[in-house]
Amino acid sequence: MQAKRGIGATGLLLAALFLSGCSQSNEEDGSGGNMPANAAVRAFADRMAGTPPPARPAKPFDHSEKTDLLEFVYTYPAQAAAVPALVDRFSKAMAEAKADALKMAGEDRKSAKQSGFPFHPHSRETRWSVMADTPRFLALESSNYMFTGGAHGMTGYEALLWDKERRRETDFGALLTSEAAFAAAIHDPFCKALDRERTKKRGAPVPPGDDDFSKCIDPMKQVLAPTSRDGKLIDGIQVTIGPYGAGPYAEGSYDIKLPVDAAIYKVIKTEYQDAFAKP
Repeated sequence: MQAKRGIGATGLLLAALFLSGCSQSNEEDGSGGNMPANAAVRAFADRMAGTPPPARPAKPFDHSEKTDLLEFVYTYPAQAAAVPALVDRFSKAMAEAKADALKMAGEDRKSAKQSGFPFHPHSRETRWSVMADTPRFLALESSNYMFTGGAHGMTGYEALLWDKERRRETDFGALLTSEAAFAAAIHDPFCKALDRERTKKRGAPVPPGDDDFSKCIDPMKQVLAPTSRDGKLIDGIQVTIGPYGAGPYAEGSYDIKLPVDAAIYKVIKTEYQDAFAKP
């Protein structure tokens, strides 16, 4: 009997909520005035049925702190925050980077004090951004800035590729039939695009030379990241070159964007070609 009364009480509560929504609906003109009541009914019914509530959308991660010793920043986008394995990876990397930066800054301050020189606070910044977010892949690239009290800071880059289907981090090279074949496929387009960017930065055509600031450099020694304009397929590759890599420090970094053409598509392994835009 007690079980019967318990079920009846639940039914009455649900019915009351439902009727409340209906009575409000009859009084409204159809403009959506009873939406809160309906939402309450649905939420109650879902709880009784054991339906879990929808997961909250992930939020971008943004950590920053500044002391007289160190300015430290570490950020990554919501797309990465939605992947527990990447959150764990970045949490460990952030802790290691902070510990390393604090140790270096502390030693530098101690040395400066002993030598009678002024100490300049250090900086360490890591900022991850999305290069491609498609049904198959999430491609990220980080800009890593470090200042240790010298004339200027330095910036480096890192790429990360997450395979959503296999739920694991992978390497861009693993998508290729061979890195040598890929290097051959992008060599000429890359060299031409690099010279165009040098011309833009310098305001004049770059004369041929044997130094790294005028000759074509090896793109395979740079940071490679897949890109996507429509969020559906990988349709490009970005080659990121840090300061001093292709020109003097004042020119900053170079971002060379290469569209996926027939030559690139051909050297993508068959099992991954569906994730790339076919020329």
